[in-house]
Amino acid sequence: MTVEKTDAQWQEELTDDQYQVCRKKGTERPFSGEYVHFDGNGCYSCVCCDQVLFESTTKFDAGCGWPSFWEVVDKEAVKYIEDKSLGMDRIEVVCSACNAHLGHVFPDGPEPTGMRYCMNSVALQFKES
Repeated sequence: MTVEKTDAQWQEELTDDQYQVCRKKGTERPFSGEYVHFDGNGCYSCVCCDQVLFESTTKFDAGCGWPSFWEVVDKEAVKYIEDKSLGMDRIEVVCSACNAHLGHVFPDGPEPTGMRYCMNSVALQFKES
């Protein structure tokens, strides 16, 4: 599934915060997001296109101020982009279906993967299972 919309369509469909993060590669302030301390059972999907990205069983408290996961639900659900902005070397994580900016991934997470997918709450929507 590939979702393509004009910038005007995204602006109309998303909140200002969702648009700034997902379409303009912004970030929410640390510890301000809805899912930072949330611990419901279910899955997290892309707020722009509803593609499932993470299961609640892979969420952990990294103490970084953003919801963190140690694995994506399916390796095809996201794409990885080298990000050298802000004077840092990072790996940006985007939704593979609609190219929404979700956050970044770092190699300092827990086992079994050792990865920390540091996501913006505003880019996600939770569905209880």
